[in-house]
Amino acid sequence: MQHQAYQPVLPCVNKYLQYRWDKNCYEMHRSKVKSAKPTINTTPPKTYGHLLVKFKKRQLEEERVSRIERENQMLLDKMSHIMQTNGGVDCRNDYVKKSLGTEKRQLELLRIAKENEWILQRLSSCRPRYSVHVWQEQWLKNLELMENIGRYPRLYTAQRSPLPPISADRHGKVENKKYARNEDERSANTRNERKENDEKTRVTSEDEA
Repeated sequence: MQHQAYQPVLPCVNKYLQYRWDKNCYEMHRSKVKSAKPTINTTPPKTYGHLLVKFKKRQLEEERVSRIERENQMLLDKMSHIMQTNGGVDCRNDYVKKSLGTEKRQLELLRIAKENEWILQRLSSCRPRYSVHVWQEQWLKNLELMENIGRYPRLYTAQRSPLPPISADRHGKVENKKYARNEDERSANTRNERKENDEKTRVTSEDEA
């Protein structure tokens, strides 16, 4: 039934025969295509055994390994023989290193230690040449002079309490203001007392005159 729907390229008398002939030609063509050989030889070249396996190189490698093993074995035998025997030459040396200047250095260290001890005894037994009380009196005198020559006396000789720490809040500012007001009042009282003493001294000198 396939030959009835077959459309040949050229006009023919019998479609069935033409269909069979064309099919046979197509199959022959496909078989020739499958069995056709290429014009360019793309097959890999033939490999030869004597080129793939290099016997000379393998032989040299085996000889090198055997030579190394033989030398290692000889070295091991020598080391074991040395460990088992004492050897024909006694090369042991029991000499202990000694420095030629050891005694001199020890004597020098003893001398330095004695001198240090002597200096320490002198320092601990000597009395101070400066008196702390004299320094304190001089410092108070200097403070008094600074107070007298200063434009704004600071009352260095008075025993003042240290300033309270200044804080960033409102309460801290109020405390600092109170402390400043107390200092102003104290300085004013001191000035008044000094004026009164000066007046008394002047009156006394006038009476004596």
